[in-house]
Amino acid sequence: MRKTGWTMAALAMALAWALASVPAMAAGPVLAGGVPTTGWITLGTAGGPVASPTRSQPANALVTPDGVYLVDCGDGCVEQLAKAGIGLDRIKGLFISHLHYDHVGGVSALLGLRHQTSNYAPLPIYGPPGTQAMVDGLIAAMRPFTELGYGLPGVPSIDPATTVRVTEMRGGESGALNGLRFANAQNTHYSFAPGSAEDARFRSLAWRFETGGRSYVFTGDTGPSQAVIDLARGADVLISEIIDLDATVGLVQRQNPNMSAQGKAGMLQHLSHHHLPAAEVGRMAQAAGVRQLVVTHYAPSNPSAALVARMRAQIAARYHGPVVMARDVARY
Repeated sequence: MRKTGWTMAALAMALAWALASVPAMAAGPVLAGGVPTTGWITLGTAGGPVASPTRSQPANALVTPDGVYLVDCGDGCVEQLAKAGIGLDRIKGLFISHLHYDHVGGVSALLGLRHQTSNYAPLPIYGPPGTQAMVDGLIAAMRPFTELGYGLPGVPSIDPATTVRVTEMRGGESGALNGLRFANAQNTHYSFAPGSAEDARFRSLAWRFETGGRSYVFTGDTGPSQAVIDLARGADVLISEIIDLDATVGLVQRQNPNMSAQGKAGMLQHLSHHHLPAAEVGRMAQAAGVRQLVVTHYAPSNPSAALVARMRAQIAARYHGPVVMARDVARY
């Protein structure tokens, strides 16, 4: 399953830090020429789908000796990679938790810009059912550009379909890619009945990765889930989503003052059952016995310093290990 890519110069930009300080255990951004051998980078820490002025959409990078693997790829992911000093030639795989746009909006740019910079090596993409259909649509959208090229007559084009390789997974599976071992579990971001037609078509996954003697577990978007606790058992780092229900509901109601009663009921059910409040984040981390907790995917996506502090305190009441409230382009 090993893949080789075309080399290009790594990009580097300065990063303006946002919100409160990160504890010493979280190093600063990775710069060009100094990419570490192993580490997790929270490229985008907003909880979508509303754009934030201070945080990018959900995306993560797992840096290994064999290359960099993306875990979700929200809008702006390519720019966040540039801030981290990671060129597209270093990307050796993409893992997708679920198909909501805030988590996959950057896949189009990733595929298109890889092609435009002559990175034609097939990119392995692992995701839930529906991933192949999504990628097929993106490949179709790439064809006018790939056939145009740079406007020079007689230059053959590279079929963009040859630059990707999709594997759909349903949860409870494992595998290896280069030196990276991975496993997944179906989480509770959806409420479809087990065995139903909807459950067969749509899954939301949590992911576990083992590399360099360390283990990282990414909850994805999820509600309380024993399957995620089991997947995270004994992990070095748990990267978890979080929601403050009162603040998020208030924000949604201000943005949608004419929402119907039925719409409000559905919104409340989704936010309260398909996401993790701070106390539940702490409970799951403690139950799994993880060594460190990194909190990301903030809802609301632009939390005040006071709200971040309150969420940290609620987590600490349940989880007794170190907690990091993540920022964009921070490494753990």
